[in-house]
Amino acid sequence: MNSRTLTRTTGALLVVQALLLFVPVAILGSAINWPASLSEPPSVVLPLIQAQASAVRIGYLVYLAFSILFFPVSLMVARVLAGSDTLPPLLRIAVGFGIASTVARTLGIIRWLVAMPILAATYNDPTTSESTRATVEIVYRTLNDYAGSIGEVLGVSLFAALWLVCVSVVMLRTRALPQWLGIFGLLAAAALLGGLVELFGVDLGALITVTTSAFQLWMLAAGVVLLGRRPAPAPALARA
Repeated sequence: MNSRTLTRTTGALLVVQALLLFVPVAILGSAINWPASLSEPPSVVLPLIQAQASAVRIGYLVYLAFSILFFPVSLMVARVLAGSDTLPPLLRIAVGFGIASTVARTLGIIRWLVAMPILAATYNDPTTSESTRATVEIVYRTLNDYAGSIGEVLGVSLFAALWLVCVSVVMLRTRALPQWLGIFGLLAAAALLGGLVELFGVDLGALITVTTSAFQLWMLAAGVVLLGRRPAPAPALARA
């Protein structure tokens, strides 16, 4: 892939990545009041999941595709910044964080496609005893907290933020892209890192959407910049 094609393809994928999130937000928001429902008790959420089973599956399948797309995006951004297939140390680290973020996100989302429908069906079955429902509620809370921490806290708030820190630092050091984009990236990364407070028992609830919005805006801005950028000679990345 030549430099121009790589730049344009990366820009297009960044725009798609930025906008694709609105699809599961619209579908799941309408079906189960997502993401606010993540903080609701199982007695509220499980009947919704059962009643809106098709919409929940479609919404989370799109969300899964969105999360998997982050890996090729993270790799291609690194290649654009490097100007070649050979990545300097900081961008190699960035790609590693991109892989970690993708894996953590997908592990977090899978619960909604596999475990949660089973829990919802059991909970809403008229023949299910009250003791079994109580057990299902405990399992739901435990699984939601555990997998949610892997996907949102580790996958987005930590690994995606660290990826963004790495690429933003390279932007600022090499001037491969506009300086304001590197500064914006550091600010968006700081917003993402704020989500780590959930590891200390602070429930951000729907506020997590606000912190991720800054990241989505950065990707949209970066995509637009790359789509309108003329290929330049490969930057010197010795310091990166």
